[in-house]
Amino acid sequence: MTTKHAMTSLPRTAGRIAAAGLAAATVFLGLAGTASAHVGVTPDTAAPGGGVQLTFSVPNEEDNATTTKVEIVFPADQPLAFAAVRPLPGWKVAVTKTKLAAPIKSDDGEVSEVVSTITWSGGSIAAGEYQNFDVSVGTLPAKPTTMAFKALQTYSTGKVVRWIEVAAPGAEEPAHPAPVLTVKAAAATTGAAKATTTPATVKTGASSSDSAGSDGLARGLGGAGLVAGLAGLGFALARRRTET
Repeated sequence: MTTKHAMTSLPRTAGRIAAAGLAAATVFLGLAGTASAHVGVTPDTAAPGGGVQLTFSVPNEEDNATTTKVEIVFPADQPLAFAAVRPLPGWKVAVTKTKLAAPIKSDDGEVSEVVSTITWSGGSIAAGEYQNFDVSVGTLPAKPTTMAFKALQTYSTGKVVRWIEVAAPGAEEPAHPAPVLTVKAAAATTGAAKATTTPATVKTGASSSDSAGSDGLARGLGGAGLVAGLAGLGFALARRRTET
């Protein structure tokens, strides 16, 4: 293959690679566009019998509308004695409570009225944006379980998306899944699972004088190299003058 042919084939090869990369990127972006974000909760796991701050993340999935209202419905069959909302600038908060048929115990005594729904309104989540809504809750169930906090998202067009579907164990995720908190104990740490740290090998037998000697030698060699370089430069300049 001649040099001319090789030079000609390189742009063609690069063009083919670029075209393939563009095609792959187009497919990837197309797949990414079909995936939709959901209303989620963080963290999605917590320890039994305690409290936790829940952050509900609400994305806007509409291109030509804004989200104007968000409702979080607490699980009626798993009442929580305590719920406090973090103030969010630009949003108004309405807390709805319900009276229990039988009181539940809390750190402050028995509680007969609990939060059933928290509604944020008056704010706006634009297209391509999301907003976090924080709620501190307690006391979580004492035994491992799952808690579904169903969410209703209202858009400026009047459309309401109901994130209320709960998948059965092992089933595929539904189209509009509800945010779910899993209450479970932390995994126990066994002795075998503990990480061990191997101390770094330390070289012994080298004294400070050895180190000083090494430093002196390195500096001496460096100085000699500098001198040799300057001498060579002077010789070259002198020879140039002689030639001219």
